[in-house]
Amino acid sequence: MASRMARTPYTTKARTVSAEMVPTDPTPSEEQIRRRAYEIYLARGGNGGSPEMDWLQAEMELRGRMTLLGRP
Repeated sequence: MASRMARTPYTTKARTVSAEMVPTDPTPSEEQIRRRAYEIYLARGGNGGSPEMDWLQAEMELRGRMTLLGRP
């Protein structure tokens, strides 16, 4: 007969976020937008597209994420 080990539930502590970690400005920074726009450029292989459209797409994505996180 195989022995069975009892499974015990485990608990985790809720992660606490300090006020210093939460940005007070809900608008993505220029650096965040620049990085995301560059990722978009690289994702399409650096071909075609326009830097302006990459910038706008990056800005919209980042604003959407901040809205989902409860930052208008």
